[in-house]
Amino acid sequence: MDWLNSPAGASASLIASVVLAVVSVVLLVLLLRSRARLRRTDRDWTTAERTRIGLELSLAEQTGRLGIVRDLQDVAVHAVGRLVSQAEGAKYTAESDPSTAVRAVTGVVDAGRTALGDMRRVLTVAREGESLSSPQPGLQSAQNLFRVMRDAGLVIGFEESGERYELKPGAELAVYRILQAALANSLKHGGVGTEARVSFVWTEEGLQVTIDDDGIRAALRREGEEARVDATSIDDDLRALTETISGAGISQMRQRAELFGGVFSANSIPGVGFSVSAVFPALRFHNGVHGVELAR
Repeated sequence: MDWLNSPAGASASLIASVVLAVVSVVLLVLLLRSRARLRRTDRDWTTAERTRIGLELSLAEQTGRLGIVRDLQDVAVHAVGRLVSQAEGAKYTAESDPSTAVRAVTGVVDAGRTALGDMRRVLTVAREGESLSSPQPGLQSAQNLFRVMRDAGLVIGFEESGERYELKPGAELAVYRILQAALANSLKHGGVGTEARVSFVWTEEGLQVTIDDDGIRAALRREGEEARVDATSIDDDLRALTETISGAGISQMRQRAELFGGVFSANSIPGVGFSVSAVFPALRFHNGVHGVELAR
């Protein structure tokens, strides 16, 4: 005890305190660097995983799109063949029975519009460049899509109500692509750990597809800022109600919905995440030719 009170003891105690402080600072710096390195590694891994998924979906898209074009082209060629046969019949009928020929020509016009619509559909699909996960994907491919997105880091819940019925291939493809694009956006903007809730509501003639995610909350949770999860203001609510969501992905989803008579909406939910909805009032009977420009 006397030694500690002596000048030598006080000096030794001071040196020990300084050394301890320096060691503490060094350990703190190493800890912060380690955490920063882990965050960078996590971000790099997430980016690489997203790139891998994007390439995988892009490659499958090319195969699927070519298959769709091939099938639609077969339909269009068959329709043109029928059109030629009807036109030849009208030609021979006109020589002996003009009134019957008029009715035959009317049928030729209708068949011509149908054939032209089929050909326009071929051109539309051929020019598209969005992602597909498999050749000619449809609603039967949704579970595979969920699996891929879960592997990438999304937490996906799926609910379905109403009686499901068979849709035309083009309609199924449109719904699938909207679902795929919405989930890809949830992963891109919300990141790993984002929860996406998918809902299919079948009506007698239509279908409503909804994808809600908690991307904002997920980002706050990852940053350790859970306290800010519910910290939203009136301005945030007003902005969510009045803002117009834009972007290439949003525009493409809206175009896909409109092609089959659907109404598309996308909006943010303050403090929570993002919501996408596509309502198809008559999807069961909509053939996808409505709205296709036939006059060109």
